[in-house]
This record gives sequence, C-alpha cells and structure tokens, in this order.
Amino acid sequence: MPRSIAALALLVRDYDEAIAFYTDVLRFRLIEDTGLPGGKRWVVVAPRGDEGARLVLARAAHPDQVARIGDQTGGRVFLFLHTDDFAGDIAHMRARAVRFTEEPREEPYGTVIVFLDLYGNKWDLVQPRARRIESEGVG
Repeated sequence: MPRSIAALALLVRDYDEAIAFYTDVLRFRLIEDTGLPGGKRWVVVAPRGDEGARLVLARAAHPDQVARIGDQTGGRVFLFLHTDDFAGDIAHMRARAVRFTEEPREEPYGTVIVFLDLYGNKWDLVQPRARRIESEGVG
C-alpha cells in the first residue's frame, strides 16, 4: 500500500468557529464531526474535490497549546492550498474579510498569495502552473 500523509492537526480555539471558517470561508467540506469523551470532538475538514491530506481541527486543551494557536510554525507559511480558480477564490475570501498579507505574485511554480486563517496561521493560496512535459526522443 502506498504511504501518504493523511491528515494534519491544526490547533483551534473553538470547534464550531473553526468549522464555520473552513466550510464557509475556504469552502472546505466537513468530513467528520464526532463527539468524544471529555467534551472533545474528532473534526475533519478538507478542500472540496481533494483526495489529499485533511485537517483535523483540534481544540487546544491546555495553556501550552492555547499559546500556539495561530502560530504553529513560528510565523512561516504553514499550509498550501492549491486552486484552479485563483481570482474567484480571492474574491470569495475578500468578501468574507480574509486578511491577505500581500498582493498576488508570480513564481516559477505558479501564482501565489499569502493569507491568514481566522487564528493568524499563514497559508499560501497557489494556482500551480501547468506542468510542461519535456519529450525525449524515443527510438
């Protein structure tokens, strides 16, 4: 069986506000929301149409975790969201008051803009460039 990263835990302050942001603002789908003992929940979201890694929205349980909400990577971009509708996604996100830290820019790998989620985690929204397949002479 091939190996892959199936999910990443993302610290959140509140399950419901996080679900609202990821499903309404980023248009992810809610895959699972199951109650667990002690008031915990197993909450999983993922971009629509994607079979890649998912996010497990994990409510911070103690002060050390609370301190890391919004800064799980020391201020670096944390997650990379690919899209095939860059302009449409930006318009949707701006209409919902998402904070962008820059204007869109062109990079060798595609068009990119950095935005902040509801807790301040940095994300790249990327519309990848079409991959050029170099043909090699065969025969």
